[in-house]
Amino acid sequence: MKIAIKVENLVKCYEKTVAVDHVSFAIPEGELFGLLGPNGAGKTTIINILATLIRPTSGYAEVAGISVAGDRDALRRRIGIVFQEPALDVKLTGRENLQFHAMMYSLSKPERKQRIAHVLELVDLLDKADLLVEKYSGGMKRRLEIARGLVQHPKVLFLDEPTLGLDSQTRRHIWDYIRKLNKEKRVTIILTTHYMDEADYLCDRVAIIDKGRIVAMDTPTHLKDVLGGDMVHLEISGGDEPLVDVLRNADWITAIKRHDGQLSLTMEQGDKRIPELMCAAMQTGTQVLSVNLRKPSLEDVFLHFTGSTIREEELVHESQFHFVHGRGRR
Repeated sequence: MKIAIKVENLVKCYEKTVAVDHVSFAIPEGELFGLLGPNGAGKTTIINILATLIRPTSGYAEVAGISVAGDRDALRRRIGIVFQEPALDVKLTGRENLQFHAMMYSLSKPERKQRIAHVLELVDLLDKADLLVEKYSGGMKRRLEIARGLVQHPKVLFLDEPTLGLDSQTRRHIWDYIRKLNKEKRVTIILTTHYMDEADYLCDRVAIIDKGRIVAMDTPTHLKDVLGGDMVHLEISGGDEPLVDVLRNADWITAIKRHDGQLSLTMEQGDKRIPELMCAAMQTGTQVLSVNLRKPSLEDVFLHFTGSTIREEELVHESQFHFVHGRGRR
């Protein structure tokens, strides 16, 4: 199996901050690989290194057989990238945006015409090609950006938070285009996301990243199988210590996680165990505000390996960011 992307002990530091901490993985050709984690976890930094936009502090990485420290121009001709932030000229038409991009890659005029028509059709924008981009919807702009990333016929496509800020219906449509690219065109795709459902639906494999490190990596199904059993979430009012002490002695509970006023319990046949949980809560004087039962999700996997949810990690990162930058202005 030919490898499209190889990363070995990759490190990126900014002053005293380690953004990427000894990350290693390999992606075979044709795989749709996800980097899943909160904002600030290091996902975009990894993408930027692989796309030769920034240099690593140490470690090794190659894309399409070319080292990121080697012939950067040759590597860039083999990749496409859709950035997290919009990068379209809204005063040009969709077709003109693609023509400008294709000219930057030195495609001949006949080749430009053929490729632009092909990618516009692929993302269902052929009938909107001559409309100014400022009149596009958010979903149309995102599809055009994906089309632009495909103009030069890349071997590897990087998608950095491809559905960020889109409504749920538009996100689903974007997912369908991404899967079509991967399955029908055999484009190797690496995407970053903090949406659990996106990673679960799209990716062949997922690397869960927290604080610059990969904490788990496998197929979404295998990652969820690690937890075993059903997930029962209890929202608690007040202290939970008496209840936790009782539940720790229950042999039918395989894992207990405490976070943000909730207990997350892993067990077999959770639907039949809920009455026992309620009895234990009453006996210990614990007030349970709500009970939720479901099969394990990638959010549960993230909680299992990191001890917090993605949203909690993002809040911590945001508070640290504002503290550092606020202090710097004084």
